[in-house]
Amino acid sequence: MNHSQVPPPVTMVLEQAGAWLPARMEAVETRLRELVVAHGSTLATDAGGTLEAGGKRLRPILVLLCAGPHAGAGAIRAATAVELVHMATLVHDDVLDAAPLRRGRPTVVARSGRRRATATGDLLFSRAFAELAAEASERQVELLSEASVALALGELAQRRDQFDISVDSERYLERCVLKTARLFECACVIGGAGADGMASREEMDALAEFGRQLGLAFQLLDDVLDVSGPSERTGKARGTDLLDGTVTLPLIVGIERDGELRKIQLDGLDSDAAEAICDRIAATGALEEVKARARERVEIAKARIAGSALPAETRKLLDVVADGVVERYS
Repeated sequence: MNHSQVPPPVTMVLEQAGAWLPARMEAVETRLRELVVAHGSTLATDAGGTLEAGGKRLRPILVLLCAGPHAGAGAIRAATAVELVHMATLVHDDVLDAAPLRRGRPTVVARSGRRRATATGDLLFSRAFAELAAEASERQVELLSEASVALALGELAQRRDQFDISVDSERYLERCVLKTARLFECACVIGGAGADGMASREEMDALAEFGRQLGLAFQLLDDVLDVSGPSERTGKARGTDLLDGTVTLPLIVGIERDGELRKIQLDGLDSDAAEAICDRIAATGALEEVKARARERVEIAKARIAGSALPAETRKLLDVVADGVVERYS
């Protein structure tokens, strides 16, 4: 894997893990490329475009770290499956949002239309489970299935809340757990479980909590970036969540500090109005508060594995990932 093509959270852990992790990640990338081109040129073009757009690859990194340096080919398959599920959700999210850009590139739905984009997401989901089932334990398949259901429930909750300015922080966090944290949690636990269920129950509980808290921190910081921008960094227009009618924690905190923000109408915003609202949210100091809450989540995640029986090297590398997420979004 070319380190120049991946962000700091991944680069840092690749450099500190030694030769085994970059080799495993390269195997994951190779397997992803093989799978997305195996079902005809039409879907291969769209799925391949999603893959080429890149990404942080944090979820497969977590799978491999929690599986450990001595895990076999099953860990690579599990890491590949988790990333395929993540890719599928991005494609389907873009269909629902009619999003023009993802990571600075035209989305599948913008490039190929709603039907082909939906089919592409379906393909990625199906390939994920086929890949995992080939060499996985029943528990691993169950874990990925549960996380996928949570993703769907989270999307439904977000749709129900669309344009609702009264959404509070508790409801927002419930959505974040479903849409983001559960797949992070799954990545950690599915790696720790292994085909033979190698980790103890205490270790699995520690990995689950680490993944859940890291996923929440990741989502909070991602929502900060949506408000702060710039678009060159995020790969999408500033205030995209506002334009989609999605109420996130920066807006919720902003409303608590500036009651006039409660009067905004999210339905029908244009890009200029969204940018102006972003400026008002930032002026309240809400972004700093949300970043502080994200850092608290990271510290909870690190503390949970610090007191566990996980191997020292695993704890160290997971700490590097957690710190890298904060550095990336600070």
